[in-house]
Amino acid sequence: MDLLRIGDKLVSIGRIQRTVDKILQLRSRGQSQQEVSEQVGVDRTFISRLEGLGEVRRGGRLALIGFPIENKAEIESIARQEGVDYLLVMTDDERWGFAQDRSGVELVNELMVIFSRLRDFDNVIFLGSDMRIRLVEAMLDSGAVLGIELGKSPIQEDKYVDPKKLQAVIRSLMHDVG
Repeated sequence: MDLLRIGDKLVSIGRIQRTVDKILQLRSRGQSQQEVSEQVGVDRTFISRLEGLGEVRRGGRLALIGFPIENKAEIESIARQEGVDYLLVMTDDERWGFAQDRSGVELVNELMVIFSRLRDFDNVIFLGSDMRIRLVEAMLDSGAVLGIELGKSPIQEDKYVDPKKLQAVIRSLMHDVG
């Protein structure tokens, strides 16, 4: 069941998700916030806040992190070509080597340095498992993280990343579109 009890209310998660999906579809087709609010029966300010909640800002400094990536060299090449400011992409073997080549203290310190650096970026594209995406969002400003899920955790083999789709995402974040 997708029902939650909140106080004396019974709330349908599915109904909320369907309504949000409908709002976003109508807005992406060019309808105004006011038109959609009247059609769906919600306040226009709710639509504005919903869009703000999901907005990924364009421009600024961009970091790309991902693992385990099958076509690592191709992804790194595209990222450099598109002007990504910080790049950390690893295969499955490299990520395990990264963890195993360091003591626990060294690993924690290195991860803290990496996350500290990432806070300097306007946007971070993270390619990884569903669980890793949630962790990165929790450690950074989740509004600055664009997670691209490669699979459910734990991922135990390299995953292919579509270079053209990634390039389009990078371009949409780095450059004004339209």
